[in-house]
Amino acid sequence: MSNSNGDDRDRDRSDGVEGGADRDEGMRSPSDDVDSGTGVGDRDDPGRDRRDETTQVANEERRRKISVISGIIAVIGAWVALSVVALYDVSSAAFWNNVLVGGVVFAAGAYNYYRLANDIPLSVGVSGLVALLGIWLIVAPALLEMPAGLGLTESPFWSTLASGLLIAALAGYNAYDAREARSVATDSARA
Repeated sequence: MSNSNGDDRDRDRSDGVEGGADRDEGMRSPSDDVDSGTGVGDRDDPGRDRRDETTQVANEERRRKISVISGIIAVIGAWVALSVVALYDVSSAAFWNNVLVGGVVFAAGAYNYYRLANDIPLSVGVSGLVALLGIWLIVAPALLEMPAGLGLTESPFWSTLASGLLIAALAGYNAYDAREARSVATDSARA
């Protein structure tokens, strides 16, 4: 693109700052469509389609940490569902309990991971549901009389119990942190 003196330099970058003061309204560079995901600098470009600030994650480090935790929750949910199919011989009630609860935990963890990967805040409700399902997995082995062996690899009782503890703790942390991030974003939007 040429500026008024015939120079072939991009006027937006001639002063070293993207989105310079001499920018024409109708002219946009390819870098205008790139979103950093942080919300910083979004107000500088009036032509930019901005998201509502209350839906943005408070900071990038928190988002990365929580997305990893959501991924771990999904993997543990898959373990709960698949372990009774492949490894353990359990009653019909214990089998369906682990398959259904593990499947829901996997789907919810993957959903929250997907949301965070697309710069959408974590769902507090989904995280709360997963935490409750984790608590159920702590109680279920005793109620459904799963066989208890010596170790996690030999016993559906201990495997389900340990998985439930991890799911409840991680999802509870996710729900707490998502609620905290949402209040920070809401407070900054009010200011």
